Amino acid sequence: MPAPHTPSLLPGHPRRLLRDRLLPAVRTSSARRTTAQRAAEYYRARGITVLRVSVGVVYCWFGVLKLFPAGSPAEEIAAAAMTKLTGGLLPAAVSMPLLGTAETVIGLALITGLLLRPALILFFAHMAGVFTSLALLPGQMWHHGVPTLEGQYVLKNVILVAACLTVTADELTR
Repeated sequence: MPAPHTPSLLPGHPRRLLRDRLLPAVRTSSARRTTAQRAAEYYRARGITVLRVSVGVVYCWFGVLKLFPAGSPAEEIAAAAMTKLTGGLLPAAVSMPLLGTAETVIGLALITGLLLRPALILFFAHMAGVFTSLALLPGQMWHHGVPTLEGQYVLKNVILVAACLTVTADELTR
């Protein structure tokens, strides 16, 4: 049995001419598509690294701010949460530099990729404490069931958690 006939897509073929005249805006040059595809492939190969480094930069920034008194907009809420979490055993004068150092170390590990697994464990432990503050400090985190500005500041960390889950999954499959 002969093979089914497939229409030719040569430039002079009537179907192609009709398509080119009726849908000129739909056509995409093969060079542009190839460039976009190459860019996507380039990023796909490096996307996890870009994600890891960008979270690391943010974490370093937040950590370094906590190393300077009144440097972080989250200092009061972080100190209150640390005080609650430690039952008042850790004063703010100690907890802020400790927290800032831990965040900076996590950030540097994410940026460099060195000691990444221990840093990711520390990251998730830190995030557990951060999210615990939503329950420990309800008056500061919620107003009539809606997150306050401080609550929103904590809730935005869900993005960092999602990013680090992706980094962790990549790290564990190496």
